[in-house]
Amino acid sequence: MLLIVLIAALGLLRFFEIGPLADLSWWWIVALFVVAFLWFEYLEKMLGLDKRRAHDQSDEARRKRVDSTFRKK
Repeated sequence: MLLIVLIAALGLLRFFEIGPLADLSWWWIVALFVVAFLWFEYLEKMLGLDKRRAHDQSDEARRKRVDSTFRKK
């Protein structure tokens, strides 16, 4: 997510020609978009990071259910 925010900020700074990024080529920003796309569509799935994140979220939900069940009694 940080990568997407960085790319959006660079794009806005380049679009409004602020600071040293006024002379930056648009190809650099497009290349970062391509890198982000490849990361989120292919590499993250190949490395299993998407499943690990989903597994961590389900574990957290289960832990909350167990905690709430045992606190009531």
